[in-house]
Formats: sequence, structure tokens, C-alpha cells
Amino acid sequence: MKWEGGEESQNVEDRRGIGAPHVIGGGTVLLLIVGYFLGIDPSQILDQTQNGQEQSRTSQTAPGIDDRSRKFIGTILGFTEQVWDEQFRKMGKTYQKPRLVIFDHQVQTGCGAATSAVGPFYCPEDRTVYIDPAFFDELSQKLGGSKADFSQAYVIAHEIGHHVQTLTGFSAIVDEKRRTLSKEEFNRWSVRLELQADYLAGVWAHYGQQKFNFIEQGDVEQAIQSANAIGDDRLQKKFSGRVSPQNYTHGTAAQRVKWYSLGLKSGDMSKLRTIFEIPYEQL
Repeated sequence: MKWEGGEESQNVEDRRGIGAPHVIGGGTVLLLIVGYFLGIDPSQILDQTQNGQEQSRTSQTAPGIDDRSRKFIGTILGFTEQVWDEQFRKMGKTYQKPRLVIFDHQVQTGCGAATSAVGPFYCPEDRTVYIDPAFFDELSQKLGGSKADFSQAYVIAHEIGHHVQTLTGFSAIVDEKRRTLSKEEFNRWSVRLELQADYLAGVWAHYGQQKFNFIEQGDVEQAIQSANAIGDDRLQKKFSGRVSPQNYTHGTAAQRVKWYSLGLKSGDMSKLRTIFEIPYEQL
């Protein structure tokens, strides 16, 4: 992926190396031990901030800590900002840029406290994406040690997709379902939301390629390999030895590849509602 020299976003905060976050008001830190690769939505397990607790914020940058990771993440976020600025203007709307926090070990968020084990996630309460770059090292290893820049960009674009869902109201639709449906029924809506975020990641790559020409040979196959590797069916089989479709929250490997590929190929924003309207069995 050709990203070097791209304009970095100004909405990145680097909290690495500055100590554990402090929650004002005596809040208890919730140490999450569920990883992204287990296919569990962090927003379902993050402890909600209680009694107006404030999270510690800092504009400090951890000096000398893996500057390449920060440049890469900042540049990819910048690419997403430019693409979604244009797409929202086409819809007659204004894109509200999210923040992105780089952290190590643990972090305090508007949705509660989390550890690196959660993997990259988006918190709608503070409209911020949280990433520990160590996750990308693990991703590279899972891809056989290959250079994984475009796969990493896919992960960031997926989380930004959740921000787009917040701005366009799709997240609110699923949140409402949470209050009225059984766990198994709600899981199906969670799958729709995650597949839509995959589709949005593909849409971003579609328009990003037109604007920045950043895709190199093998990049698309690499991203598809990543999407395929983190399907619920593959993860359940790997970690528990069996597959439980009623517990899917992100979609099967085939579904994730399908919707990412459709977004990448078409760039068609009108299909966002389609994902919510077609029968679940046709996803």
C-alpha cells in the first residue's frame, strides 16, 4: 500500500508510554480480556461510564515510540477523513471527524475502560477509535508475516465505518433492537451492523483508490484474506472447536468477504440500507 507522504490527520492522540489512565471520581477500571479475534463487539462488553465520571485526557505524544505506527495510523485516518468528507457532501451532509487514540496496555474511554486484548474498537459515546498498534503485529503474524499495511488500513476503515454508522443513524437502529429483542435475535442485527461496517470499509477503499491511488499489487487479496480470517465461524471453530451460528456477532468469513468486496467494487452508498432490509439468510 502506498501511503507514505500522505497528509496525517490532526485528530490523533498518542497515549502510549504515559502511564495507565486515571479515572476521576473513584471509578473502577474494568479489565477486559476478550479479544477482537473472538468476534465480540466491544461496545457490548465495555463498562458504561457511571455518574458523570471524567476520563483523563492528554495531548501529549509519547516521544520516540514507533513513529512509523503513528504516521501510518495518522495517514490512514487522514485518508478516511478526506474520502468521507466528499461522500457526506454528496449526501448533502457534513462529516463530523472522529478522534483516534493510540494506546498501549489499557485505556479509559467514554464507554468505560479496556485493555489491549479488546483489539481496535470504536466508542460511540465519545466518537473515538482506540487502537493499540501491537494488534497490527499480531495481524501480520496471522497473515504469515507478510507486509500487512492494507489489511491494517482495512481494520481502521472498518472502525471508522462504525463512526459513519453513528452519523447516519444505522447504529441507533440496532441500539433500539437491543432493548426489545432476545440475545439471539439481537445478534442477527449485530451481524448486519458489522457487515455494513465491512461494506463501508470497502466503499472507503473504492473512493480512496480513485483519490490517492494507494492500492498496490496483492493489497486487495491481503485485505480479503484478513476479512476471511476473522469470520465468526472460523474464529469459533479455532477457539472452541465448534460453530454456533446463534452466537454470531460479526458474520461468517464468507459474509465478511462478500460485503467488503461489494463495497470495494461498487462504492455504492445506496446499498447501506439493503443490508438492513434483505432477509438474514441472504446476507
